[in-house]
Amino acid sequence: MTPEEIIQYICNRLSGVVPKASWGETSLFYNPGYMLPNGVYFCTIKQHNGENDKASNLDREDVFRVAIGLTPKTYVRLFGRRPTRPGKGGIVATEHDFTELNELMPHPIYAWISWVQILSPSRDKFEEVFPLIEEAHQEAVKKFVKKTANNRVAAEQ
Repeated sequence: MTPEEIIQYICNRLSGVVPKASWGETSLFYNPGYMLPNGVYFCTIKQHNGENDKASNLDREDVFRVAIGLTPKTYVRLFGRRPTRPGKGGIVATEHDFTELNELMPHPIYAWISWVQILSPSRDKFEEVFPLIEEAHQEAVKKFVKKTANNRVAAEQ
């Protein structure tokens, strides 16, 4: 699958998704009606290394990352205890090869906050991990509802 196919797939199957390209990646936000400046993001697609993000070697031809923000409970179910936050410019301490293609694994930088990655997934593998994207979307919906409810309360006061 291509990054564009993945973005389209997610946008077609999940409600209220707004893609936003910035910093060399496309972030997928839940933001129906553009009620918030950005909404709540739950998934990103990145196609090249960043200054502090080289562990997955995204500068290889046709390699890209799909990153998914899981709940801590789901992360622990899949990978065990979350790693500690790495120092600036560092990566999390796990036994994963962060350059491996088509394999769900912790995100090399953001695993400590329950993010995971899969590099250049095949269609079958993407279908296999799509329920995790759906779950991340559902969590984004909950956060969005909470944020917009707080905004309404503040506006009414």
